[in-house]
Amino acid sequence: MRSPIARSNPIAGGHPIAGQTHNDNMNQRRKSIVVQIGNTLLGGDHPIRIQSMTNTSTMDTEASVQQCVRIIQAGGEYVRLTAQGVREAENLKNIKQGLRDLGYQTPLIADIHFNPKAAEAAAQTVEKVRINPGNFGDPINDFIPFLNLCKANNTAIRIGVNHGSLSERMMTQYGDTPRGMVESCLEFLRVCVTENFTNVVLSIKASNTYVMVQTVRLLVTEMDKEGMAFPLHLGVTEAGDGEDGRIKSAVGIGTLLKEGIGDTIRVSLSEDPEAEIPVARLLVDYATWGVQGARYRVHGDHSVEIQEVPYDAVPDTSFIVVANPALQPLARVLCATYHEPDLDAFRIKAATDCGAFFLDNLADGIKLTNTAPNITPQEVESVAFGILQATGRRITKTEYISCPSCGRTLFDLQTAIKKVKAATSHLIGLKIAIMGCIVNGPGEMADADYGYVGAGAGKVSLYKGKECVLKNIPESEAVDELLKLIEKKS
Repeated sequence: MRSPIARSNPIAGGHPIAGQTHNDNMNQRRKSIVVQIGNTLLGGDHPIRIQSMTNTSTMDTEASVQQCVRIIQAGGEYVRLTAQGVREAENLKNIKQGLRDLGYQTPLIADIHFNPKAAEAAAQTVEKVRINPGNFGDPINDFIPFLNLCKANNTAIRIGVNHGSLSERMMTQYGDTPRGMVESCLEFLRVCVTENFTNVVLSIKASNTYVMVQTVRLLVTEMDKEGMAFPLHLGVTEAGDGEDGRIKSAVGIGTLLKEGIGDTIRVSLSEDPEAEIPVARLLVDYATWGVQGARYRVHGDHSVEIQEVPYDAVPDTSFIVVANPALQPLARVLCATYHEPDLDAFRIKAATDCGAFFLDNLADGIKLTNTAPNITPQEVESVAFGILQATGRRITKTEYISCPSCGRTLFDLQTAIKKVKAATSHLIGLKIAIMGCIVNGPGEMADADYGYVGAGAGKVSLYKGKECVLKNIPESEAVDELLKLIEKKS
């Protein structure tokens, strides 16, 4: 029996942006220019591309080739590899040749942090180079020679800005804010436009879904003002693993895809890289289902609606985010019903459909239903609480920010994540970051309470906030030392 309803607001597709009423035309795919990345074009009317990143050492040619093959065979359309130094960047030639010898023409992308010389070396081999302007240096003296090199080699670039890794100059002017992230990106993008270099892709990422979505929306608005239409790479950094990683990724990426924003995505899971591909494929196919002339709609096999209900009549108060009848007598309960027999698909669909309502403060609670007989009520409840957690609206468990690992990681990250979770999962409300290396270390774990960061082979450094409090301790002792650090606060 349905609860007493003051008003009901059915949503036929997508979601209303705060302050606007729903209109199908809002869900047309954003038009972007076409960027050439090897033999796989990006943007325009081309499909939304799916990619992943290797976690092998870039100096291990055979292991890197084989992992690239697994990503490609899973459906990856681009493969990214870290190149932390010139030596690794130069070895990309051997990896590329190994793939070409096996008959694979999939474009390769070099991921660069801190080292412009590595970017220059990689640009002469791979089809695209990802740089972080916060690490790259001067936008004129350092960047223009790099653009000229990319022009000469027909190499695309991605200007990738991550939350927590802005330059000191941008941090001083804007702080670690969405505006600072957007301005960091636009500063380098304007140089590209001035230099008539248009083979550019953009990304603005964060592990916080609210920051990620609001910042990408702001970037699109600012590009529109300046007449720019560069394609966008979407991702939630350090999303984690398992259910949490899937829900968090779907909340951030799915929200934007349903608004018509995004040309390529990576789902950053702390799992084997090839495991990211089917999740990304399901997310893209679902969020863009029923596209007719780039018009996005929601699947017709379920319903999503807002029911405004008196707080004392809410059937399941455990799903309510706020309850203050004096200020707001009616709770806006998001009711979503599915008939989805696959648990992973249910997680991704529900998070894609429901996430934006909480990111945009359009709902106060959630009531999920799945009529498929093999999905238990406990699993449905877990997804509901997972959506609230991923949107930051209600915290009911420990939150883990964990990177997906890459060639910079010098220990078994997946095993480390399991150990840390086993020891700390009872600490509700804490944010704990588990990072493979210093690149994803203190900056990109942004607002975590504690950090467990790889410092070298078998070594870990522990952080409290952004302060490193224990350096280079043996990995065998790291979890115990993390617990001691947490206990000191309590």
